[in-house]
Amino acid sequence: MVKIGSHVSFSETGLLNAAKEAATYGSGTFMIYTGAPQNTRRKPIEEQYIEEGKAVMAEHGMEDIVVHAPYIINLASYKKDTFELATRFLQEEMRRTDYIGVRNIVLHPGAYTDKDAEYGIAKIAEGLNEVLRGVKDTKVNIALETMAGKGSELGRSFEELAAIIEKVEDNARLKVCMDTCHIHDAGYDIVNDFDGVLAHFDRVVGLDRLAVLHLNDSKNMRGAGKDRHAPIGAGMIGFKAIQAIVQHEKLGHIPMILETPWIGKNDKTQRPMYETEIALLRGNTEARFGVEFLDQVERLDHFFSKQSIDHREFVLNTWDLLKNDEKAKKVDKREPMERLYDLIEAEQLFKELSEEQINQRLTAWFASK
Repeated sequence: MVKIGSHVSFSETGLLNAAKEAATYGSGTFMIYTGAPQNTRRKPIEEQYIEEGKAVMAEHGMEDIVVHAPYIINLASYKKDTFELATRFLQEEMRRTDYIGVRNIVLHPGAYTDKDAEYGIAKIAEGLNEVLRGVKDTKVNIALETMAGKGSELGRSFEELAAIIEKVEDNARLKVCMDTCHIHDAGYDIVNDFDGVLAHFDRVVGLDRLAVLHLNDSKNMRGAGKDRHAPIGAGMIGFKAIQAIVQHEKLGHIPMILETPWIGKNDKTQRPMYETEIALLRGNTEARFGVEFLDQVERLDHFFSKQSIDHREFVLNTWDLLKNDEKAKKVDKREPMERLYDLIEAEQLFKELSEEQINQRLTAWFASK
């Protein structure tokens, strides 16, 4: 069975808390930050209930988990203090990752800000060389993440990743994390030609370097360079394309991590759709949720079909409308799931269900045929 999980929190009781949360989603793996991704404050890793967390992982068959490096690390910076913080902090994070027993830490390559791409690539390679020289006693690989091309961030093409890797001395320890939203937003056609994209990646970087997949739908047109994640099926990529990636014969051994947004009408009611997304992508929805769940999804399908609403057409048309509304500065900014939820609520179709439960069934409806 493919290893699918999600980003989970690493707080209070550290790995124990993270493993317990992941288990509630039916995860086969998961991804953590070892502390807040926006700052350098860290609790000693020895106090983070590592063995207790591993016991929960073993109980639920979770393995090959992933650590994500903090966002504040920018190896492409021309500012001396920022660069030195990045190298020092990444080394610390790698040692913490090694202590947990995780083999891959995902890293955003960096942003060149006021310089240019050539400068940024050379600076990232310089930083990686320095980092790797200082952590030879660890077994952790750095998985450079594919980026969407927002602002001056690097890693927006396979060629940029290859250029960085080529300049690093100990580059056997450099891997890649491929994010579906990011490469779609960077212009790669993963909807109609994922095999071609994967073949291109293999030629330029090497499929043997692919160590992690981030599974995210996108709110943007292909090539928009914006990096805005959407729930699986509720974006421009769609469930069918992402399921094909999950089931691809060359990727079954790689941990796959959901970073999809939480859904809800307000901050208090927002909930992740991870449990539903994992079950749908694995193909075990009935076993996870039961027959009644599927019957309710069928009721949804009947309800929407009476209004001539097709799930893919509705999603694509809504994002196109929102793109045009953004330019016209119109008021209605409701995204596809919220608009559909409002229709269900107006009809009082599922009076007995909570907002989260209705959204779970909507998520499943996006995956229906």
